[in-house]
Amino acid sequence: MPWQSPISPGISWYEANTVERPDYPALSGSVQTDVAIVGGGFTGLQAAFNLARNGVRVTLIDACRFGDGASGRNGGQLGSGQRWWPEEFEGTLGYERSKALFDMAENAKRHLLDFAQAHAIDIEYVQGHLSVSHKTGMEKDYQANAEIAATRYDYPHLHFMDGTETAERLGSRFYKYGVRDNGTGHIQPMKLLVGLAKQAALAGAALHEQTKALKIETASGKVVIKTDKGTITADRALIACNGHIGNLEPVTAGHVMPIRSFIGATKVLVDHPGVLPGGESVADSRFVVRYFRKSQDGRLLFGGREAYTADNPADISNHIRRQITEIYPELANIEMTHSWGGSVGITMPRQPFVRQVMPGVTSIGGYSGHGVMLSNYCGKLYADMVLGKPTELELFRDLNINGFPGGARFRPVLLFLALSWYALRDKF
Repeated sequence: MPWQSPISPGISWYEANTVERPDYPALSGSVQTDVAIVGGGFTGLQAAFNLARNGVRVTLIDACRFGDGASGRNGGQLGSGQRWWPEEFEGTLGYERSKALFDMAENAKRHLLDFAQAHAIDIEYVQGHLSVSHKTGMEKDYQANAEIAATRYDYPHLHFMDGTETAERLGSRFYKYGVRDNGTGHIQPMKLLVGLAKQAALAGAALHEQTKALKIETASGKVVIKTDKGTITADRALIACNGHIGNLEPVTAGHVMPIRSFIGATKVLVDHPGVLPGGESVADSRFVVRYFRKSQDGRLLFGGREAYTADNPADISNHIRRQITEIYPELANIEMTHSWGGSVGITMPRQPFVRQVMPGVTSIGGYSGHGVMLSNYCGKLYADMVLGKPTELELFRDLNINGFPGGARFRPVLLFLALSWYALRDKF
């Protein structure tokens, strides 16, 4: 029987189609190291890889298996820029900082693709992404987005699609218009995660699965991490837990909130060649985003049902199928072969959280649904910071990321109310 994560429902299509997924031993006893890392997703493993190959002693732990969190279970879309369109940043940050953040995201995209190529990791990259609107009234904004990207952000890869082109590229008339991005694409995230862990181990990082961090504290200029398998003493530490921070560290927990997101995979669409004939990934204009794409073997991978509690629905496949049917009525009875979920770490402004939360301890997370390329790059940038190299990490560290109101007791309730209101607004 396939191994199933205790923190996420269902075996993902990614896991089922990743032939090799090595196990890494749990921590055994107490160790001393230069840098301790909590969290074995993209951020933590990239930091471990880049530090270890530069001779730094690294010990990384994860409470479950690498890939059980968002890094191995996400929608696989890279996107371009940050979470919001670059022109939306200009009002609060100004053009120069907005441009720097956009350029940083492009560096992140190149870093991910170059890393996979350099280490011969087959991430199943497919070029092309469609941002589409489910509402009328925003057509001029979409047209302006493509023009601004080219003229102000040196990004000539966006193309406005009218209703006819949008329908042709989607194989559906559900969406009104959109923008096609030919400078990005989508990947199989579990294959990247598995390949990254292998490279970190080959570089000399000590990697430990099934090892839960229980407490982080500082003493005598050292960082001490108590786990259920032993104690790690380090000169400094990185918290890279994202939506799985729990009660481990209160500052991060106050700024990064988990929401549940769910994905379903259909059987191979042999009888429906008109669905996404160009193979692009898609994300729509809803606040509660619907995102979908086709796998390398021709399945529709569709994500769209978010939940703002820790609960998992009993019928993920049926929820996802209903959303698929809105866009593709011909798939109303399509067989769902896999369905799964995971926790996405979000912040109040939907921008990453990067902060020193105690002496020698940096926390990075809250990618807010835009983390495939940003999380990998932030891990690399953290390593650069430790190594004393120039780093763009300060661009995130300087952002004003407010915490969620209400404290630990009332924050989930307020988040549920706020995001439910946004989901209701998406319908009108």
